[in-house]
Amino acid sequence: MTREPTAGVEDLFEAVHGGADDTVVRLLRAGVAAEATDEDGQTALYLAAVSDEAGLVRLLLAAGADPERASGREGGDLPLCGAACGGHTEVVRALLAAGARPDSREEFGFTAVAWAVVQGFPDTLEALLEYGADPGLPGPGGEPPLLLAARRGSTPTVRVLLRYGAGAPEGAGREALDASLAEARRWMALDVEQELRDGLLRAYGAGHETVVRRIEEDGSVTVVVELLRDGEPVAGREQGTGHAAVATVLEAELGIVTPYEELAARALRCGEPGRDDWTESVAALWRRGDEETFRSAAAWCGSEEPLRQTFAADVLSQLGAADGAGPFTARAVPLLRELSRRAVEPELARAVVTGLGLHGDPAALPEILRHTGHQDAGVRRRVALALTGLLPGHHQDGVWALTLLSRDAEPSVRDRAVTALAGVDADTHPVREALAARLNDPDADTAAEAARGLAMRQDPRAVRALARILADEDPDGYARRTAADAVRYVPEGPDRRRLERTLPRHR
Repeated sequence: MTREPTAGVEDLFEAVHGGADDTVVRLLRAGVAAEATDEDGQTALYLAAVSDEAGLVRLLLAAGADPERASGREGGDLPLCGAACGGHTEVVRALLAAGARPDSREEFGFTAVAWAVVQGFPDTLEALLEYGADPGLPGPGGEPPLLLAARRGSTPTVRVLLRYGAGAPEGAGREALDASLAEARRWMALDVEQELRDGLLRAYGAGHETVVRRIEEDGSVTVVVELLRDGEPVAGREQGTGHAAVATVLEAELGIVTPYEELAARALRCGEPGRDDWTESVAALWRRGDEETFRSAAAWCGSEEPLRQTFAADVLSQLGAADGAGPFTARAVPLLRELSRRAVEPELARAVVTGLGLHGDPAALPEILRHTGHQDAGVRRRVALALTGLLPGHHQDGVWALTLLSRDAEPSVRDRAVTALAGVDADTHPVREALAARLNDPDADTAAEAARGLAMRQDPRAVRALARILADEDPDGYARRTAADAVRYVPEGPDRRRLERTLPRHR
């Protein structure tokens, strides 16, 4: 029989629940056991783990809590599994470092890997595999993690498993690959929302209200379906929708050559160039890099449908570049230039500007610059990115475009434009003034790039900005690293010595 907790134990659980580190330390020093349990048999360590309190987890472990001790009335819950289920990666690392076994099973046969996979947490999964978890160890029902990841529709999770050997070409690994591909293809043909709703209603009966949410994350959309009764949540399920991308990745792993038309159809069904279903299809064709792919993409450039043109432009942007030679550049650039002249829709404009920048042909500068004033911030950012390293210093129109973009209302556009301006092979008054105007930019990374550009030109205005960034910004952040690197451009003397000795302020 579980004993009623003492007042000190109650205080400990209340402090852990509230994330009160100092109170937990005081109670532990006062003699409250780190292994304490509440009236339900829950351990303090398990509560801290599922609450994503990494600091408290470390405190309890240091005070003697057993990372392997099961929690709950039936002893069926493990701290590691509880942390993995919530995607609490820092907690997972703390438990593993303290000796938690990565492949321990809790109630119903779940392992921490299985929880991380079915919940779609690739970072947590990676931490478990780094500590030696078995990427092929079956979860509940005897299904391998790779199949569970394919069902989830999480491309990042599939990639992590493959990187750690879940798809080894012989034996169980090959079987897991085949089964996982079949599962991904099966879900490609299903309506995820409807499947989740039907499953919940079968389990809990009719008469419930359903609420659906769609969350953009991990390169796809996660569908969340909840059952309500009298306005109160009863149950819920969620699943990703990146099954087409997962299928594309697994086909590549198995050496299956999927036709251009099928890969393109997957991308167009997704309809969003930034999502995994699109990008994985494009990447598969890049790697293929053959004449047939070029001709298919070239034919799609002549389509009247902007989305088909966008897919073709994405394919042409790096076709054959996997070998480093870019063998299709001479024929791809004219096609992209023509598309650029006709591009109005943001998706197509982004694709053609990116492609022209990647091919690095200075003759394409007019077709890049024509989108400088596009209403879509993503297009303007890609203009600045395309000009980085491509723009000759004497190209006045290009310098003017970057100067204009360096004053853009969108921080990401300003940052890319200032980075490009800093690297322009020119030391002119307009370039210096455009950089100086961004020394106090609200975005620290942009200000650091501006200071770097001025330091490279040995403009004394860089010194004060570099001193401020070195002192005030995150010691591990991009802005401070950029500023520290820029100090080498400051002429030898007192200013440089002072900058070299500037330490970040205590935070």
